[in-house]
Amino acid sequence: IDHYRLPLGRLRVGDPMDAQLVSDLRQFTPLRVWIDGELVAEAGKSLLPLLTGPRPNQFAARPLSPRQLQIAHPGGAVRVIQARDGSLLTGERITSPLTHDAQVVADTGRDILPLAVINRYRPAPPALALVNGFGIRRGAIASSVAHDSHNIIAVGADPDDLCAAINAVIRARGGVAVAEAGSVDILPLPIAGIMSDADGATVGRHYAALSDKARALGSPLAAPFMTLSFMALLVIPELKLSDQGLFDGRTFRFTTLACDAAPVSG
Repeated sequence: IDHYRLPLGRLRVGDPMDAQLVSDLRQFTPLRVWIDGELVAEAGKSLLPLLTGPRPNQFAARPLSPRQLQIAHPGGAVRVIQARDGSLLTGERITSPLTHDAQVVADTGRDILPLAVINRYRPAPPALALVNGFGIRRGAIASSVAHDSHNIIAVGADPDDLCAAINAVIRARGGVAVAEAGSVDILPLPIAGIMSDADGATVGRHYAALSDKARALGSPLAAPFMTLSFMALLVIPELKLSDQGLFDGRTFRFTTLACDAAPVSG
């Protein structure tokens, strides 16, 4: 302290003081908190003035229709993102998709589901791909927490619910949503589309409830929304989806849904 002439670290008159008064040395429940010698919290309540001001939130996406989320069958085999529980890495699976009326549709039997990323900073068509590993057998989930660009990302087994979850996030100008059979539950994130203005305990309970609902849709993932949020992080291999399309992190190039390779059974 003396060598570097630091004005802290000792209980001297005139030194800045950050300190806590705690209940005991086992529970460490804060009774009072000082910052720079000023009492800022007491009896579990903050004494600091509330900050006010504009909430930054660049959100220009427009509601979609289910038709805009249809994936035209490119013919032949397709690439599928393989999500892995507890990992940021994904794999690549080559397979023949389930189709109906020349459209690729959700294949819940093989856990191959539509994945969508929508640019929230300007009106743009959605980027669409297929993903394995989410296990959703009905309904859909969506979020505007999608590293690192924080566009809207969604996955689902039902096209109408997929659209409903996405549109709920768009109308709220950010949020985390679960849709099932036309019913939508959303945790709004009005600050930059990634933060709430509610207290932490309330947000934590709502987020936990939404995660439970996502698992109730069939997802085996420990953290469905956390896994979803990294499906758009292009710098982590192997396959990811951005608002510009499917991206191969091994070659660092955009790629296509259609694949010339022979499909792997299963």
